[in-house]
Amino acid sequence: MSAAPPPVPAPQDPVQPQELLQLGIDPDEPCLRADAARNRARLLEAAALLVAERGADSITMEEVAAAARVGKGTVFRRFGDRTGLLTALLDHSERKFQAAFLTGPPPLGPGAPPAERLRAFGLAMLRRSAEELELQLAAEPEAGRRFTSPPRRVLRHHVTLLLREAVPDADCEVLAHTLMAQLDPALIHHLIRQCGMPPERLESAWLDLVDRVTGPASAR
Repeated sequence: MSAAPPPVPAPQDPVQPQELLQLGIDPDEPCLRADAARNRARLLEAAALLVAERGADSITMEEVAAAARVGKGTVFRRFGDRTGLLTALLDHSERKFQAAFLTGPPPLGPGAPPAERLRAFGLAMLRRSAEELELQLAAEPEAGRRFTSPPRRVLRHHVTLLLREAVPDADCEVLAHTLMAQLDPALIHHLIRQCGMPPERLESAWLDLVDRVTGPASAR
């Protein structure tokens, strides 16, 4: 006798878009003095240029300080260490991306159907990761914080919200983890750099996955 099918997950409590977690790795940033804010901006700009030129693994705090024309002590006081600097640089990128999917134009931003927004979200994530791959890998959280770091939670929560609109009867929290796994920087690095897959193949696979999850056949 065949096993009984698993029960359909109970409908989840509605979550409004304004409940999305807000990024804020550096909560003191709005209170910075004008000169400190200028130094921070110069340091992040210099670090971004160095990462783009040589990759994140090869840059040092001393090089960033020299490129920004500030003292080495300023870099350490502001970011603590190299990981803190790279995390701040990635946070700056995360803030821009979050603004795009929260308030930007559709289909990435509000105003498009949820499945269309999911497609746009994944494509934007893949393209952003391809451009910032070295930086994202260098700032990758340790295993114990991989799924709880604020940026990851923001992105996964957004995917969960869109899934609840597109497939309300699904277990959207678990499904969001499944979808986000395909956008993991380490996997993107493996597929593009180690397996030689073109980015376009990953983009097509994302569109196919979203269509299979949200299409008519997925309705229960």
